[in-house]
Amino acid sequence: MNSKKIVKKIIRKNEKIYEQSKIFSRIYCNILGPTHILPDYIIIGAAKSGTTSLYEYMIKNPRIEPAITKQIHYFDKYFSRGSNWYKTTFPKKSKKNKILKEFGEFQTGEATPMYMEHPLAPKRVHDLIPNVKLIVLLRNPVERAYSRYNMELKNNNEKLTFEEAIEQEPERLEGEFEKMKNDENYFSNNYHTFSYITSSIYADQLERWFKYFPREQFLIINGDELKKDSNGIYKKTLNFLKLSEYKLEKYEAVGKRKYPSMKPETRENLVEFFKPHNKRLYELLGIDFGWDK
Repeated sequence: MNSKKIVKKIIRKNEKIYEQSKIFSRIYCNILGPTHILPDYIIIGAAKSGTTSLYEYMIKNPRIEPAITKQIHYFDKYFSRGSNWYKTTFPKKSKKNKILKEFGEFQTGEATPMYMEHPLAPKRVHDLIPNVKLIVLLRNPVERAYSRYNMELKNNNEKLTFEEAIEQEPERLEGEFEKMKNDENYFSNNYHTFSYITSSIYADQLERWFKYFPREQFLIINGDELKKDSNGIYKKTLNFLKLSEYKLEKYEAVGKRKYPSMKPETRENLVEFFKPHNKRLYELLGIDFGWDK
C-alpha cells in the first residue's frame, strides 16, 4: 500500500479528522477553482471500446493539455464535491493562455467511460458545460461485454464464469439504475461493475444524452476503426475539436489484454440478443456497424 493510501486510511478511521479534511478540501477548491478551466471535450464511453488509447493519443498533442488523470468520475461518482473541485482537475487559465500564445490553439478534456451509462450524467454535464464536445467510442457489444467481464475478473471483482455472470446480471442490477436516478448521492458499485450486457445496449444510453445535446456536439467513433486506422480516426477527432492536423509517430493500443476465447454457443446467443438493440442504434445514428454476424 502506498503512502497516499495509508494516509487516506488513517484519516477515514478518525471521523473528526476526516470531516475536517473534507471542509479544508472544499475551501481549497473554492479558492483555486476559479483559477482553473472547464473541459472542452469529454470522452463519455463506452468502456472497453478504446477510450484509453484515444485519450492517450490526444494528450500527446502539444495543443491538448491533459486533466489531472484520465477518469475524473465527477458526473457519476464525485458529483457532491462540487464544480470547483472538478475545475481543479483541469489546467489553470494561465496554462491555457501560455499554450494559446505558443500554438494559437488549446483544448483540454477527460475520459470517464462510465458517464455514458449513468442516468444523471447527461443533465449534470449539460447544466455545467452545455457547449462541451462529446466523444463516443462504440465497440461490437458482444466483444465489449466479454472484454469488460475479463477486466473485472482480472481485477478480482468477479468470481463467476461469463455465462453465470450474464445469467445473474438482472438479479445483480435489480433496482440499481433507479436508485442512481432517484438519489443524487447514490453510486452503484454493482451497476458499474456487473453491467456487462446492460451497458452494451448503446441505444438506451445515447437516447438519454440526445435529450440534452444536439447531434453536432457528438463525435461517434467505431472502436474497431480506431485499431485499423488510428491516424485516420485521430485526424477526424482533431478536426471535430477544430484543431490543426497533427500526426503521431506511432499509435500503440493501450491496455490491450489477452484472454480465453468466448464459447461459440455463448457468442451465438449474444449476437441474437443484441440484434434488435443494434437495429435501434443503427436507426438512431444512421450508421450500420455490421455487428449482427
